[in-house]
Amino acid sequence: MIKDFILPDIGEGVVECELVEWLVKEGDHIAEDQPICDVMTDKALVQIPAPFAGVVSKLYYAKGEIAKVHAPLYAVEIEGEGDAAAPAAPVAPVPVEAVSVASVPASLGKHIEDFLLPDIGEGIVECELVEWLVNEGDMVEEDQPIADVMTDKALVQIPALKAGKIVTLHYRKGQLAKVHAPLYAIEVDAEHPVALQAAPAPTVGGAACVSASQADKPMAVSGNGKALASPAVRRMARSLDVDLSQVPGSGKHGRVYKEDIERYLKGGAVSAAQAAAPQTQVVQAAPVQPSAGDRVEPIRGVKAAMARQMMDSVSSIPHFTYCEEIDLTALVALRERMKAKYSSDDLKLTMMPFFMKSLSLALTEFPVVNSQVNADCTELTYKASHNIGMAVDSKVGLLVPNVKDVQSKSILDVAREITRLTDAARSGRVTPADLKGGTISISNIGALGGTVATPIINKPEVAIVALGKLQTLPRFAEDGSVQARKIMQVSWSGDHRVIDGGTIARFCNLWKQYLEQPEDMLLAMR
Repeated sequence: MIKDFILPDIGEGVVECELVEWLVKEGDHIAEDQPICDVMTDKALVQIPAPFAGVVSKLYYAKGEIAKVHAPLYAVEIEGEGDAAAPAAPVAPVPVEAVSVASVPASLGKHIEDFLLPDIGEGIVECELVEWLVNEGDMVEEDQPIADVMTDKALVQIPALKAGKIVTLHYRKGQLAKVHAPLYAIEVDAEHPVALQAAPAPTVGGAACVSASQADKPMAVSGNGKALASPAVRRMARSLDVDLSQVPGSGKHGRVYKEDIERYLKGGAVSAAQAAAPQTQVVQAAPVQPSAGDRVEPIRGVKAAMARQMMDSVSSIPHFTYCEEIDLTALVALRERMKAKYSSDDLKLTMMPFFMKSLSLALTEFPVVNSQVNADCTELTYKASHNIGMAVDSKVGLLVPNVKDVQSKSILDVAREITRLTDAARSGRVTPADLKGGTISISNIGALGGTVATPIINKPEVAIVALGKLQTLPRFAEDGSVQARKIMQVSWSGDHRVIDGGTIARFCNLWKQYLEQPEDMLLAMR
């Protein structure tokens, strides 16, 4: 029996990803949980495992192509299952947006689909059904909340992917629901009710082809006048100050994708018919073609995420910069004495653990620097955990993993975490959990030779510091003599809505004291 593997949810707000590498070939025998491919989201590199054993019969994407969440990723012939139970009559093809693996005709122009519970967190294979928010027989709208489920990490709300009538709820309240298993069945409108009686629609790359008559349908919005779009698309629209209701959507029922927003920004208000027109027409209408020596690359993955994050930060946060000079002569000597004794394969005692620990000690005295402000700047949340992020220049772009709870870790514990996160980030395999939850960030521009910078705050944090390169420079001692000292320039950027210049100066002076006099830092540690 051949089944399509539906690409599950692989991160909050992620609706597409880049196929980085296939780890199998068509015809390969695969085992359950065997890695199948690496995909790159706008947050991290993710490895997709096989939910069941079998033989790979079709790979729907080529390396470098963009795969859609909830669309078929590959087809597998499951071992030990035949086609004896297959229906004699042809079955309606699954729409590309659906996550069901099969659909059964229900009535004229309608069919029933199973909604498969997607991945709702790294390593989660089951969850408890806390509450159904609908009943069997209810009519539901697209994106309407259907159920609350509890994982071992959080309470998650499951939305409807399509509008229709709830036919069956497969679990009772309190039962454990399995990831990739049917959660509920829904009766939805068939896209081609007449063709249900004939052969299945032809497919290309595993996705159903769209007929000319369907492509000519006018775009639409949801029943309440709100444009149909995923959370990630809405976030992109907000960051670019785009009214989604004005963007012609090229998806089913007028759903707006990222490409629609980009097309809208490039060409202004494009008509719905133009948005739905074949891509060849758009290419032919393009007035400017790149010259032979130019090279055009799409901005994807981590680089695209960084672009959106930085644009949002600069446009919504009033930045100010404060610079200071720190004499690290004593700290460098202390680190040199400790390095030979404590360094190992999983622990590299660099200067960064000392910077992070001293920063955490200073944050205890100035908690406003470790706070977060809400969107309309009416509430300020003082974060109890010091989750200090560090910008890493990885092979997939700029990543900012963070060391969790620095306030409760020793310098060696911090060093061990920094080593793990740096190795993971540089290989592009840092986990989403390591990228979330940061409260303040450090950017080490000095590793590349810079001295002073104006770093951009990693929203929703309120401060970031850039470390310049360590230089041996002449400085006057108290007796007037000139000495060679280890000097570093540091550059702070603060959110001027909640931090003023005096606060950042006093905070930086305390941090500087811990770094210039390491004995004070050691005595302040609890």
